[in-house]
Amino acid sequence: MRIAVQPEPFDQAEALRGFGGTAGAIVTFTGVVRDDTGRMQALELEHYPGMTERAITAIAGKAQARWSLSDVLVIHRYGRLAVGEQIMMVATAARHRREAFEAAEFLMDFLKSRAPFWKKEIGPDGQSWVAAKDSDEDALRRW
Repeated sequence: MRIAVQPEPFDQAEALRGFGGTAGAIVTFTGVVRDDTGRMQALELEHYPGMTERAITAIAGKAQARWSLSDVLVIHRYGRLAVGEQIMMVATAARHRREAFEAAEFLMDFLKSRAPFWKKEIGPDGQSWVAAKDSDEDALRRW
């Protein structure tokens, strides 16, 4: 298992080098900063070092145990990120594809709602904190 919370961009191929061992399936997801309003210039993410890594490690540990994953990777960036920049990556490795896919979805749903990051949208008219969405909470209920 590898968890990284960092301000720097990451290289997907480099991050996956040696990942998964002898797993039969590896699933990856990379999220990018999107602009749903057409006016956002950047997204700024804040976190508490130590607390954030512990929370993500706990979530990843639950996924690893539930789906018997052979490997888990979570990279999450913080700081000021422009629209289109990579914000995070999840990779799961399992014996079979179903477990790898389900574990990746589980991680995404829990990271979106439970990882302690605070997000602020920055645009031409100023900045505003991003509120939690009901749809994100709804996604957790299936797990």
